[in-house]
Amino acid sequence: MRIREASEKKMAEAVSPITRQVYSEHRAVRSPSVDFRLEDVEDCLIYDRHGVSDPFKKLYQDRKSVIIFVRNFLCYSCKEYVEDLSKIPKEALEDADIRLVVIGQSAHHHIEPFCSLTGYPHEIYVDPERCIYQKLGMKREEKFTDSANPSPHVKSGIFMGQMKSIWRAMTSPAFDFQGDLHQQGGAIIAGPGSHVHFSHFDMNRLDHMPINWLLQLAGVQQTLDFSDKPKIVHV
Repeated sequence: MRIREASEKKMAEAVSPITRQVYSEHRAVRSPSVDFRLEDVEDCLIYDRHGVSDPFKKLYQDRKSVIIFVRNFLCYSCKEYVEDLSKIPKEALEDADIRLVVIGQSAHHHIEPFCSLTGYPHEIYVDPERCIYQKLGMKREEKFTDSANPSPHVKSGIFMGQMKSIWRAMTSPAFDFQGDLHQQGGAIIAGPGSHVHFSHFDMNRLDHMPINWLLQLAGVQQTLDFSDKPKIVHV
């Protein structure tokens, strides 16, 4: 009996809290360890939808921030990921006292159309020179592995998704791909100050950090449902 109790106690002590469990499993499978210092990018300029610039450190200096770097605004997987980010209630972020920020790498005039397309209501900026992407060591080119888990937020297949991206590029007022096509994105949780709580750099277009995991790691208590629920159609 004592042996059994000791065994159960040892197993209980070995179980990590949910945030640590998600962190370790996710990083082990999806992303190698990356060493960087936010001090190296704190003065890189980011631009809002009006073209007004601010230093990157403004985003995390006074508050914890979840910062999502997307590939480009025409990327179908980024569009669908940001569409799910748009479903996060502002109240959930306010209750946890965190900021949610999306950063792209296009010119600033692409921000407004992208927000209209995705319904994204939270903070968004661009890094058109890819200063932050490069200095943080975010990947260029894509790497697909058997162990990588596809993003639960991307609903389109690769072929149809790419066709949608090309069509949006062809029909946009300024024909461009709104960023470097080879640049991959990522996510960090940082602040207040230059402390990095978590980082994940995408290996490919489908290697997004699941949003609920990110929110849990940042301290959001609410779990959100991003699944496509069946709808009843009355005929």
